[in-house]
Amino acid sequence: MPKNRNTFSALSALAACRRRLVSSAVHGGWRWFQQAGAVSAERPGRLRFGAIGTGTKLAFPQGTVFGEQWIHLGDHCIIGEQVTLTAGMMPGLDLGPDPILRLGNGVVLGRGSHVIADTTVSIADDCYFGPFVYVTSTNHSYDDPDVPVGKQWPRMDPVEIGPGCWIGTGAVILPGARLGRNVVVAAGAVVRGEVPDHAVVAGAPARVVRSWDAAKGWQPPLRTPPPVPIPEGVTPEQLLALAELETESAE
Repeated sequence: MPKNRNTFSALSALAACRRRLVSSAVHGGWRWFQQAGAVSAERPGRLRFGAIGTGTKLAFPQGTVFGEQWIHLGDHCIIGEQVTLTAGMMPGLDLGPDPILRLGNGVVLGRGSHVIADTTVSIADDCYFGPFVYVTSTNHSYDDPDVPVGKQWPRMDPVEIGPGCWIGTGAVILPGARLGRNVVVAAGAVVRGEVPDHAVVAGAPARVVRSWDAAKGWQPPLRTPPPVPIPEGVTPEQLLALAELETESAE
């Protein structure tokens, strides 16, 4: 029996070692594919955008991308995995001399987001999207009750998202939406129409739930105090040590 137990232990250890080696190889290979498949101005791969700025990168794997000639990406944009970017209703169309989909500088599009620009969509500088945001300039029409909705000619209306906006996870921005500066869109909100500067919108359909007044500040008032900025010269190691000290004091 001792000999059998030793044999079983040795086989188990060997199997565990093999699993670790396979796991390490898979993760290492995937990291290599991610690095090799990322798209940038220096390494565009098969994609030929109308413009792609310095420091902009599309993570691998990309989602559906077509009409690149009419897609202009600014500097230092981060496009997450599986993000769809399309210009025009289908590939191979001539959309004219002007860009259809334009991203400003410093735009971040979260994983799995879709930006569908059948007519013009403009996303200004420093906008941040959570994962799975859907922006479209086209919507199905259902005017004729005798024709399937999917076969009726859609309605198109340009979309404009102003600078500094934050779009929460799963939000939907519908055709004709015009978002002002520093607008916050809550997760899951469905936005259409005009949204003023410095507003927070939530719900489906979205409505303004908080806004900024120059004399009164945020109305209704914020429920939490503003975050304290990190002092200049403080290192991440010092912050970690301070957090550990506070935790020990609390205990």
